Amino acid sequence: MSDIPVGRKPIDSSKRTWMIASGCAGVVGGVGVAVPFVSTFEPSEKAKAAGAPVEVDIAGIEPGQKLTVEWRGKPVWILKRTSAQVAELPKLDPQLADPESKRNPDEFTPEYARNEHRSIKPEILVVVGICTHLGCSPTDRLQAGPQPSLPDDWEGGFLCPCHGSTFDLAGRVFKNKPAPDNLPVPPHMYLSDTRLLIGDDKQKA
Repeated sequence: MSDIPVGRKPIDSSKRTWMIASGCAGVVGGVGVAVPFVSTFEPSEKAKAAGAPVEVDIAGIEPGQKLTVEWRGKPVWILKRTSAQVAELPKLDPQLADPESKRNPDEFTPEYARNEHRSIKPEILVVVGICTHLGCSPTDRLQAGPQPSLPDDWEGGFLCPCHGSTFDLAGRVFKNKPAPDNLPVPPHMYLSDTRLLIGDDKQKA
């Protein structure tokens, strides 16, 4: 028998994931200054249901800001990393479970993102914001430095509050955490310097 109260419609899993993820906004990494959630264009409900690609205007994203869009019912994070954040990524390799994204690459990391920064452009990270452990949505911990549930030498990244998995600013999972894989990089490509297409990478194949 259903546990849903009479008169209340069930919430499907994709909407629940999106509701959780959409409550997270970016902060400026390294300086601790809050930034507003960045809005963008979204496809129609019919296009979402069909899994259509999502075109995003990233012209207004400043270094340290993160933008969240929905694709196939999943939150996709677009983070513009600072040059300092990009420079720190190689230094974290010894602490990571899969620093070169060699584990299940066809599922989690397209060929064009199999690099140190896991992205087409070094400063722009595009990942699906769903933990590879049990499908929870990690929270932003973009600011470097000591924080609750994180090591004192934290360089910024994401924390899954459900079971403690941590990811760096390239979406790479740290060692000895429940999550078995890095955060997935969705198919994507640039239509121009400021227009990003999520869900289609045919020009990169």
